[in-house]
Amino acid sequence: MNLALTPEDSAILLIDWQVRLAGAMPAEITARNQKNAANVLSTAGLLGLPVVVTEQYPRGLGHTVEPLAALFDGPAHPKTVFSAMGDTAAAAAIKASGRRTWIVLGMEAHVCVYQTVRALVADGLTAHVPLDAVLSRSKANWHNGLELIRAAGGVVTNTETVLFDLLGEAKGDAFKAVSRMIR
Repeated sequence: MNLALTPEDSAILLIDWQVRLAGAMPAEITARNQKNAANVLSTAGLLGLPVVVTEQYPRGLGHTVEPLAALFDGPAHPKTVFSAMGDTAAAAAIKASGRRTWIVLGMEAHVCVYQTVRALVADGLTAHVPLDAVLSRSKANWHNGLELIRAAGGVVTNTETVLFDLLGEAKGDAFKAVSRMIR
């Protein structure tokens, strides 16, 4: 398993960060985790990482929350399956990127995030999941989701580890921008 995150081989998968789904999560945790997801997406923009976004049944759950929606180009892939890899368009975007290492952010940790990580790993890809950028409606389900992600071969990490691993060094404009983000 590759634990290193490099801009050349990493990409972001934002799973179901949607308006109505976010509204069902604990508010304080949602705010913190949304800020962390925004920091990862902003860093992806600075470093030129591909971003793939899914939305679970957007007609019922709404679209990607602001400000996250403003931090990626391209379409969000609507889906009704739980695993992003089970959606033809999202799976095609993941494969077309050519990236082998995926940083997975989203909702809910024990359902869509877990099933997606399981499928990514089964396809020979590496999945890093920052525990402070994924959510579930209950703390018990969030903990269980992280356990399942580990059991499936995913790497449970945190936002700052992801950001600084991608940067690799404490110099340059990207480092300065990321340092300002996490203050």
